[in-house]
Amino acid sequence: MEPKENREIPLIEADSTLAAIVFTDVEGYTSKMAANQNRTLALVDRDLKLMRRICEQFKGRVVEDTGDGLFMYFSSAVNAVACAQEIQKVITQFAAGLPENNVLKHRIGIHLGDVAHFESGKVKGHGVNMAARLQTAAKAGGICISQTVYDVVKNRLPLPGIYQEVREVKGIEEAVTVFQIPALDIGQSTNKRVFISYRSHEPDLSLAEEFYRALKAAGHEAFMAGQSIRLGEGWPQRIEAELKQSDYLLLLLSEKSVTSEMVIEEVRRAKELRDRNSQDKPVILPIRVNFPLNSPLNYNLREYLNFIQQRQWHNAEDTQKIVQEILEIVREGRSQEETTEGQKHPVAISDSQAKPLPVAIPELPQVPELPEGQVELASIFYVERPPIESRCYETVLQPGSLIRIKAPRQMGKTSLLARILHHGANFGFHAVPLSFQLADGKIFTDLDKFLRWFAASIARRLRLANRLDDYWDEIFGSKDNCTAYFEEYVLQNINSPLVLGLDEVDCVFQYPEVAADFFGLLRAWHEDAKNREIWKKLRLVVVHSTEVYIPISINQSPFNVGLPIELPEFNRVQVQDLAQRYGLQWEEAEVAKLMAMVGGHPYLIRLALYNIQRGDLSLEELLAVAPTEAGLYADHLRRHLWNLQQNPELAIGIKQVMNATSPVRLEALSAFKLHSMGLVYLQGNECSPRCDLYRFYLRDRLD
Repeated sequence: MEPKENREIPLIEADSTLAAIVFTDVEGYTSKMAANQNRTLALVDRDLKLMRRICEQFKGRVVEDTGDGLFMYFSSAVNAVACAQEIQKVITQFAAGLPENNVLKHRIGIHLGDVAHFESGKVKGHGVNMAARLQTAAKAGGICISQTVYDVVKNRLPLPGIYQEVREVKGIEEAVTVFQIPALDIGQSTNKRVFISYRSHEPDLSLAEEFYRALKAAGHEAFMAGQSIRLGEGWPQRIEAELKQSDYLLLLLSEKSVTSEMVIEEVRRAKELRDRNSQDKPVILPIRVNFPLNSPLNYNLREYLNFIQQRQWHNAEDTQKIVQEILEIVREGRSQEETTEGQKHPVAISDSQAKPLPVAIPELPQVPELPEGQVELASIFYVERPPIESRCYETVLQPGSLIRIKAPRQMGKTSLLARILHHGANFGFHAVPLSFQLADGKIFTDLDKFLRWFAASIARRLRLANRLDDYWDEIFGSKDNCTAYFEEYVLQNINSPLVLGLDEVDCVFQYPEVAADFFGLLRAWHEDAKNREIWKKLRLVVVHSTEVYIPISINQSPFNVGLPIELPEFNRVQVQDLAQRYGLQWEEAEVAKLMAMVGGHPYLIRLALYNIQRGDLSLEELLAVAPTEAGLYADHLRRHLWNLQQNPELAIGIKQVMNATSPVRLEALSAFKLHSMGLVYLQGNECSPRCDLYRFYLRDRLD
């Protein structure tokens, strides 16, 4: 007889095609069957009948009943995910009116891949196996989809609360990327979701734990990273998902937390989500923890929390009172609380009072400053980067001038802007800074609202009465009205030039339709200054971090005219000079060691010098743990990791760069975005790590 191993295996005839496969099952099915088999079978039969009907509505086919779930087949990934979302939505709504023992929670997994069709109607193959594995990875009431499914549906379906995970999958050698869509919140419950933002030191930690226990006891869903994130779970994805689903952001502000980049990023993201949410969620509830109201917030938090009421906690005696206040706010579902000051309107004054006096630099004690936000005008710790400052000072005095400042975050853009404005003010000019962080997100969605806000904000800072209604005529377009307001009112009623510093214009880039018209308007004003005296009074300084991706005609863009400034990193001479200002007698060797780790990044350099000067750690101690979670830069690095995890294509690109031994060529848009984030150097489309700090940390975290 011929040995078994030599026998030919007969070929099976099957058609192969690309399909979206969906598997469902019941969470805790085995234990439910053990407790009450007949009831469980009846409940499963009830839910599976409902699923079959929904499957048909979305043009799917039920291939098999698996006992506690269904195996479904779709020719469209969009239909597959929409069907799964509808299933979870309908079942959740139905369950809201049922006793708890009559409710089942289902898990759904979806994969898009090759499958084999058989004449018998069966469907098999790797695509089927992957969907079955994803179903076991899904959360109760939730949906787990593969990368291939996500890539197809991400711009075609709403995916509330979705977050990314990297998981081990049975039968697959390498870990795979999956996306979790959490259980739906259908708004039937009065319970709320509260995200608690805190730092892991006392008294912040104990106070956060007190809020966590009280909220949970009151029946609300509370998220606190130390309590809620499991070991091995991707924290950036979980934080993003929780913020998206939260009704409230409970923000504990202490002396340490107000300088935390993660706190700033959580607040920035919460404000962005609130601006885009029709229900204005999440509501931000700031509490100052041993941090008086007269203690200044850093530049970014000051802009984000402008006019929001802030409570104060001084000691343990205040705990119960504040906890009860927060519980009452959450229970009643109250919206954003504003300060009385925030509700005031600008006071109208006469034109004779409108001209501000030249600004004088305040006297400040020259002691080491905590590196955060803008460097004060009088500070000895501001490092000039010749000839940038002198060129800007010369240019701003020229009629109708335009200065464009671009650099990644924390490179000193706002500090330079403040000095340009101060220079203009010392020549008797009106110096007006305007940060677009101050505008609510809803303003950016309508050009007319946006230009009205812009025009009124400038007039308000010049202490001119609001006369928008006199110049805004619906017969004319918004740009024409805005131009008339500036030409016939604002510029006419000031006796000296206006230096207008526009900071954080990246906020506008997110809204292409508004951005194209607004920046085209700035370009038109700049061009008018060549021929008309009235527009020579306007000097523009535009500050942004990211590349300009919005489609603007080359003849309408303000980003290809004027004086372009791209702030470079500090060089070795500048770092050594700054070290001496901090009282550190460093030689070239110490400077070289620090710059080998962080390059010439202004913020990272200043943070190191500040902590070393204070005696918190030595240079050697700093370098030993710099690219770790225990290091000085942990907060800074976590912010970058969070942003990368929200942009999978950037995470893939940066991983290639950090693992390579030579520059890596990336797709142009990804290369520019990573450069704008400050993570890479860019030559053409070839990227290399900006410093070893990013290389070591991201290479480890993105494996």
